[in-house]
Parts: sequence; C-alpha cells; structure tokens
Amino acid sequence: MGVARQDGAQAGSQGAAGRSGPIRVVVAKPGLDGHDRGAKVIARALRDAGMEVIYTGLHQTPEQIVDTAIQEDADAIGLSILSGAHNTLFAKVIALLEERDAADIKVFGGGIIPEADIPPLKAQGVAEIFTPGATTASIVEWVQANVRSLAV
Repeated sequence: MGVARQDGAQAGSQGAAGRSGPIRVVVAKPGLDGHDRGAKVIARALRDAGMEVIYTGLHQTPEQIVDTAIQEDADAIGLSILSGAHNTLFAKVIALLEERDAADIKVFGGGIIPEADIPPLKAQGVAEIFTPGATTASIVEWVQANVRSLAV
C-alpha cells in the first residue's frame, strides 16, 4: 500500500480522554488526482507540530484510506482532493467509517472545493474543509483544537 510514517511524536504526551501519545493523522490522496505537493506540505506541518502522520500516497481508494486509518488507530483522516470528486470521495470515506464502527475518526480535508459544496459536506460528517489560501498554521491549530489536544 505504500504507507509512509512521519513521526514527530514527543514521548509521554497525553491526549484527550486519557489517550496517550501524539495525535495520529492519516493524510490521503483519494481517487485519480496526481498532485500531492499540498498533501505533503500539510503532512510535514502536522508532523512538525508533534503529531504522528501516516501518508498513504497517491491514488488511494476510500477503502484503502479507511483500512489504513483503522489499522493505524488514527484520530483523524485528512483528505486532499483537487480532482473535483470531493462529494463522492468524502461521502464514501464517511460511510465506510460508519460501517466499520470507526465514526469517531474525524475527517477533514482540503483542495479545490467550491464554497457551495462545503455545507453539504459538513452535513454528511466532514468536520472541516480548508480551501486554497488556508495556512498550514490554521490547519495545525484546527487539528489540535478539534481532534485531540496535545498535553505538554
């Protein structure tokens, strides 16, 4: 499957709800989109902020992404979608998480997503959408505040 782990964990950190360790985020590029620079930038920013990042690489199916998130005990999945297939791909990932009793894994994403598509995506269960121009700092801050807080 080509999963690469980027470990920025600090030993002994304690997460919310008594879970120890760093926030674990799967960063994925679903579908046929072949541009992964943004996903790699986000993965590095999350890692540099002390999170453990599992980057799945290009051309992943929703099933592969959800399998990875469950196997890696991820707290969140970050999807990067530039292909225009965001409505289908986000919905499939959310549905698979629910089917596999893993709906506690938060899904967020970014890419070329029209403003009009954001409210329906959030209604389906996508926690947050970041559009072009979002800073890496704003994404890191959102993950820290909304997924699981890192204790220092």
